[in-house]
Amino acid sequence: MTFYPASGPLLGYGVTVTSELLDAVIVGAGFGGMGAAIELKRAGYDNFVIVDREDDLGGTWYVNHYPGLAVDIPSTTYSYWFEPNPYWSRLHAPGEELKRYADHVADKYDLRRFMRFSTTVEGARWDEDAQVWRVALAGGETLSARFLVTATGYLSQPKIPDIPGVENFGGKMIHTANWDHDHRLDGSRVAVIGTGVTAVQLIPELAKKVSELTVYQRTAIWVVPKVDFPIPRAVQRLFARLPVLQRILRFVTDVLSEFGISTAVLNYRKTSFVNAGAAQLSKAHMFMSIRDKDLRRRLTPDYEFGCKRTTFNNDYYRTLDRPHVHLETSGIERIDPDGVVTADGRKVVIDTLVLATGFDLWEANFPAIEVVGRDGRNLGKWWRDNHFQTYEGVSIPYFPNYLNLSSPYGFTGASYFTMMECEMRHMRRLFGEMRCRNAGTFEVTEQANARYFNELSERLGDMVYFRGNCASSRSYHFRGDATIVRPKSRRDTVRDADRFALDDYAIG
Repeated sequence: MTFYPASGPLLGYGVTVTSELLDAVIVGAGFGGMGAAIELKRAGYDNFVIVDREDDLGGTWYVNHYPGLAVDIPSTTYSYWFEPNPYWSRLHAPGEELKRYADHVADKYDLRRFMRFSTTVEGARWDEDAQVWRVALAGGETLSARFLVTATGYLSQPKIPDIPGVENFGGKMIHTANWDHDHRLDGSRVAVIGTGVTAVQLIPELAKKVSELTVYQRTAIWVVPKVDFPIPRAVQRLFARLPVLQRILRFVTDVLSEFGISTAVLNYRKTSFVNAGAAQLSKAHMFMSIRDKDLRRRLTPDYEFGCKRTTFNNDYYRTLDRPHVHLETSGIERIDPDGVVTADGRKVVIDTLVLATGFDLWEANFPAIEVVGRDGRNLGKWWRDNHFQTYEGVSIPYFPNYLNLSSPYGFTGASYFTMMECEMRHMRRLFGEMRCRNAGTFEVTEQANARYFNELSERLGDMVYFRGNCASSRSYHFRGDATIVRPKSRRDTVRDADRFALDDYAIG
């Protein structure tokens, strides 16, 4: 997982600097950090450490384990291309299978020996004199490494809603990123705040147990039917014996996923009819599930399909039509010790408050730790003063030997693994060139970064975020004139990773 930004001085008095010089420090032991570690090993580096604040690996698939958790794109696409898993139980695998897949990857590629858990990173600073990164850990220890890789993911800093009284609620309060399976919900009165992708998965499961469920919606979400089915054991064994068959299935799911992101998001200017069609599909899905016209009206978003993360579910709308499930859209005024008070003065008494309020991406995650580069440049401050920007989604000028794998303009295609493997390609080319030159440092040039930023900026006008009606969506995919999604196709991104000009980096 990721790490909270430092609140105090980065490297002050009283720290203990580890004498050993590491090849690299990787922050995060999820799929991003493991992918970076695999690529470093391929490049010949084996003296590195992967640090993570949690007590086990897997990132978001270790931390998140709420009821109903599942992959929201086909599992065949949501996995490393070089490490297929023939044993997915469903097309959209449940969360615990992703955690097992993470364990499998760590074991097969011998990554556990590099991992340090329950280790919080407070910040990192480039030491210009020594040409190394000094990485400060909670407790006073400082690691020294030639390279720094932050693989902290996008969805890692849980967001607590800024609602008066939330901290004084007297019952049980659970954030979906810290689910308590020991807390019994059977027959209880539960409120859920939030109707994003997590809530859409969770709410149908809660409704099966509780006596009363009240859902507080600030922003409606488009939900389309989910094509999902179990994969028989015989088929799994066939995939294991003949991997090419699973490759064929993956090719199909990759193409369909890429079609969705390229039409509904990247090329909205030309293909807005796809968004309109998807919105009509969602409305038809809602109509078939809910007969109450007023409820359908309140569940219908007032923004374009594609502005927020696409949501697939077959039970969400039907659940909201059940008699013991209630949708509140008037807004929350405050939270009392025993319940939730809406803006119109009505109070719902509850036993358990569930926060499905997502993650703080733009404020707490860019970057997730304090990073100070050459000439004292603070990455978080520089981004906010000079636009969010990265070269190829990984490098930033004035930050030598540093790769940030979950950056603005970094997300590629419909899968986190697509992004990660493109970044691994970038690392392969970059570290290969350093090895050829027997070099010790790399840093993207300001000219290359500016050229790339201008290229992406020219493409933003084609995206749904900036050309469509997204103002009321409250989407974490974009903020202002920046987006986490790279306005390029998967094919173009792969080509860029394989062919970027090596003189875009100062290598020495």
